[in-house]
Amino acid sequence: MKPHTYQLLVGVFASVGSVLYGYDLGVIASVVGSTSYDALFHADAAQNGAVVSLFTGGAFFGAMFAGPAGDSLGRRLTILVGALLFLLGGAIQTAAQTLNYLYGGRAIAGLGVGFLTMIIPVYQSEIAHPSIRGRVTGLQQFMLGIGAFLAGWISWGCFTDLSTSAQWRVPLGIQNLPAVILAALILLFPESPRWLIDHNRVEEGLATLAKLHSNGDINDPWVQSEFALIQETISFEHEHEAKSYMELFTNPSAFRRLFLAVAIQASIQMTGVSAIQYYSVTIFAQIGISADNALKYQAINSILALIAQAACMLLIDKFGRRPTLIIGNLVNCVMFIIVTVLLAKFPPDTGSGGTAGWGFIIVTWLYNISFSFACGPLSWIIPAEIFDTHTRSKGVSLATMTSFAFNTLIGQVTSIAVESVGWRYFVLFAVCNFTNAVFFYFVLPETKRVPLEQMSSVVFAREAPWIVVGKRAQLYRAQAAAVAVDTHDVELKKDVV
Repeated sequence: MKPHTYQLLVGVFASVGSVLYGYDLGVIASVVGSTSYDALFHADAAQNGAVVSLFTGGAFFGAMFAGPAGDSLGRRLTILVGALLFLLGGAIQTAAQTLNYLYGGRAIAGLGVGFLTMIIPVYQSEIAHPSIRGRVTGLQQFMLGIGAFLAGWISWGCFTDLSTSAQWRVPLGIQNLPAVILAALILLFPESPRWLIDHNRVEEGLATLAKLHSNGDINDPWVQSEFALIQETISFEHEHEAKSYMELFTNPSAFRRLFLAVAIQASIQMTGVSAIQYYSVTIFAQIGISADNALKYQAINSILALIAQAACMLLIDKFGRRPTLIIGNLVNCVMFIIVTVLLAKFPPDTGSGGTAGWGFIIVTWLYNISFSFACGPLSWIIPAEIFDTHTRSKGVSLATMTSFAFNTLIGQVTSIAVESVGWRYFVLFAVCNFTNAVFFYFVLPETKRVPLEQMSSVVFAREAPWIVVGKRAQLYRAQAAAVAVDTHDVELKKDVV
């Protein structure tokens, strides 16, 4: 098996954890909207809101705990902890007899997902060759889309064909299956060679690096070169770089990377992805589309997202991170302008839906394609690759916490804002998408194919300017392009079987 294929397959398996997050995002709307759920719990809007938001609240704390766990336990054991926590929470949800049990199960499952969504892209970035790192790390968003796709069609089937509590228990129970597979098999896969070398397991780290990149040949020239570079970089990091969360804020290079990672995750939520997901079902209902058809249209939406995510995985290491994120935000801005105009001119609750209502559906589909190709995958790819080995787990942890914090915020305020100000609420996201694009044009450097060990010395060197456009930044852009590893390098063209 070719090394790139092996790395991709390891990345795919690790991303099973991302399926859990995507599935839950897709399934919970059908759960709280099912007739049998309402008959059993008689939940009001505030209680249903708590059922939804406790999951992302738990994920916030899971991402926080996953940072130090990833450094101390290793990447694989942290994934195992996340899977086991999700299984416990999933079991409690599925068997819930009261809302309190459901609350607890949601919070615990969210805790597990926080562990998984934080550590999986870190693990993927550390096992992948620079030339395919974007593709492998982008699996996080792709498998999240797989989860949403499965949730959409399973929810629709259970909603239409079941009437007892199985209508919502079956969809909740099914989400435990990927967690069982992940927990059972993750320790059979290789540990991050960078983590091993960082923890003085040097020989094991070299053997793992060779297993990943040369079918076990420790004398392979690329493996020896990468091994020496990892050792040199880690030795420097131990002497000079962040050894605690506080130093992420006091070390200029580390803080610049942390600022970018946190800004990216916050900006992704301010694209309006959560708001439009939460509100689109309400719009569907208000323009006269039945609940089962609304779920069907959401399922179609998940197919479109998968296609866009697959395209991103194939092209992101060619197009690069910077232009993709900037253009993606601009397209999102245009889509939100159209949505806002449609909702302003043809309010859904006035019965003037018709063509305008279908216009809303199509625009949300186009928005989802744009988001799934650009913003969604890059929110995981960029934070996982810009930190050095010693700070990666901590930095990605803080960035992922930011994502869940903003996700919870948007989820809580959307229904209130829409009820209070209507279509004007969506102007916020049109503006935010535009300002996102402008912001990243000035501060986001290109990192495609740059080896992880050279991020600190080239892209995020201490003297490198924060503003990445202009003559002063030109030298660093040229250096980054010079060290970028091409897919067609001699070592990568070897036909290793």
